[in-house]
Amino acid sequence: MYRKVGLETDVQSASPHRLVSMLFDGIFDAMNQALVAIASNNTAQKNNSLCRAVRILDEGLKSTLNLEAGPLAQDLGDLYAYLCMRLTQANLHGDSARIEECQRLLTPVRDAWNAIAQSPEVQRAA
Repeated sequence: MYRKVGLETDVQSASPHRLVSMLFDGIFDAMNQALVAIASNNTAQKNNSLCRAVRILDEGLKSTLNLEAGPLAQDLGDLYAYLCMRLTQANLHGDSARIEECQRLLTPVRDAWNAIAQSPEVQRAA
């Protein structure tokens, strides 16, 4: 209960940049939980974790894109769509390799986003 209240407080006070960082944290957490669930043959947990990861991608990260901003936003949208497909396939087949592929593809995006946090523009906005 305290964790949920703390998360809600963090979300309410977070900058837009921090909110996207939290989405990245959430999807990596969900993918890691799915990997553990597959290793322990916990089908329910695998399903819940991968459905959560897909929702974060589709309803969170993808919905924050400004597609009018240029080709990078469209490329990210295409990447997120591909990741949703691969995570859904991983869920259907209990395939850790597909989850690991998604982690490899998304890690540079998350790292770049976190590096942006150090820019003066983001620091002023926070």
